[in-house]
Amino acid sequence: MNRSSSDHHPKNKWEEDVKKTSQRFPERKETFHTSSDIPIDRLYTPDNMDEDYIEEIGFPGQYPYTRGIQPTMYRSRYWTMRQYAGFGSAEETNRRFRYLLKQGQTGLSVAFDLPTQIGYDSDDPMADGEVGKVGVAIDSLKDMEQLFDQIPLDQVSTSMTINAPASILLAMYIAVGEKQGVAPEKLTGTIQNDILKEYIARGTYIYPPKPSMRLITDIFGYCQENLPKFNTISISGYHIREAGSTAVQEVAFTIANGMAYVDAAIEAGLEVDQFAPRLAFFFNAHNEFFEEAAKFRAARRMWAKIMKEHYGAENPKSWKLRFHTQTGGSTLTAQQPDNNIVRVTLQALSAVMGGTQSLHTNSRDEALALPTEDSARIALRTQQIIANESGVADTIDPLAGSYYVESLTDQIEKEANAYIDRIKEFGGAVQAVEEGYMQREIHKAAYEAQKRIESKEDIVVGMNEFKLEEEIHADLLRVDEALEQAQIEKTQQVRNTRDQQAVDQCLSELREAARKSDNVMPHIVSAVKVYATVGEIANVLREEFGEYTGM
Repeated sequence: MNRSSSDHHPKNKWEEDVKKTSQRFPERKETFHTSSDIPIDRLYTPDNMDEDYIEEIGFPGQYPYTRGIQPTMYRSRYWTMRQYAGFGSAEETNRRFRYLLKQGQTGLSVAFDLPTQIGYDSDDPMADGEVGKVGVAIDSLKDMEQLFDQIPLDQVSTSMTINAPASILLAMYIAVGEKQGVAPEKLTGTIQNDILKEYIARGTYIYPPKPSMRLITDIFGYCQENLPKFNTISISGYHIREAGSTAVQEVAFTIANGMAYVDAAIEAGLEVDQFAPRLAFFFNAHNEFFEEAAKFRAARRMWAKIMKEHYGAENPKSWKLRFHTQTGGSTLTAQQPDNNIVRVTLQALSAVMGGTQSLHTNSRDEALALPTEDSARIALRTQQIIANESGVADTIDPLAGSYYVESLTDQIEKEANAYIDRIKEFGGAVQAVEEGYMQREIHKAAYEAQKRIESKEDIVVGMNEFKLEEEIHADLLRVDEALEQAQIEKTQQVRNTRDQQAVDQCLSELREAARKSDNVMPHIVSAVKVYATVGEIANVLREEFGEYTGM
């Protein structure tokens, strides 16, 4: 809300002076816009601030949490520093985890290979050629035991990027904890468990939307009783952004999906204040520094208002949008990969200035291969330097009061709410996904972004400008091709040495629970404990729920 439009306003005189200067030194473009096509004014002043500024942004740790969810934020403790890791076998990934923890990482983040993500064992023909390639291969509890060997689960928070088979991997994590003597109620961490964004942007779904939503609410209910410290879902805008969305679309579609999960849980009979405090979010951080920081602030305020005003949540913990951030994989270039260190630094800084609770920094070589140990260490050191040397963590929400950032925060909130209103017209996120609305909007945004790169309206350093004759990259991480056969043999050995009668009994009880409206989680936990495999459990659910084949 502008406070003055008087012809005598000092800014008007300054604008007249600018016109004269521009005749000699023209601006680079006729108009400037953010990546979300939000116009950028030449100058921001107090006129761009809302008259109810203090009421609108509040204070840190207080509703509507624009300035952060904790009263002291990083002055008390830094964000959790996670490095997403997983490749090859459980043993190899375990070595990488222990290396990163030794380097000062404060939380684990597990990447699973594609067969695991879509519920196939390594010896399934569907897994041929993909075992261990983009993450760690997990077929049975034996693999999970090796993955967390010598890693005390009562001292480390673990995030698992797993969706359709999230219930199975969570059950395995519970079983490993028990083998270590760690009770489920002491386990901390997050499962991604966000199936809607798989239909929208990523594609590693198994079951149709309705049974997938049931699995999610079953996890909510089970964890409410058994894993009170575990985040039951990480509602992910990251992959929506990787698919080509704008920053505004990332916020809007992620929050719309979050509302769909809240609706499903309430419909399943859960009270909002019972499960909402354990909901978490996962956002991307791209290169446009101020827009990204404003995006995080806007998302926090939007969620607080939705939970309090729309859902009537009374527990302040239900109003807080807690989020993990990962720097933008799609922004990394194979050309001049060392430039990615600079990109990741800017992106990580925007996440910290935006108040993230947890952060993963991508490695410089991820546009070419899985990261080497050296690259992963540099990425972790980037976070540690920001935390310990930059000073940005010493005061809370240091960008607050910036005329530009506050204006961007307001504009992102306004435009994201317009998208949410449109999604409501479809009947909610599930229906909008089924009708392809969000997918179409993302495709349009991605197409426009690619056109800007190809026309050089947007410069990507080292790719479409400032290019070099590229050197050969010899020091990339390669997954040993022999790993696949070794993993197949290990899985078959597990099958040959387990109690098959116990496995059959547990799978039969799971099938019966799936047919009814019983919570399937206790039966999945029982099945993994007797070494039923990911594929065997997923296949029972495939037979009962069916498979989703896309639009």
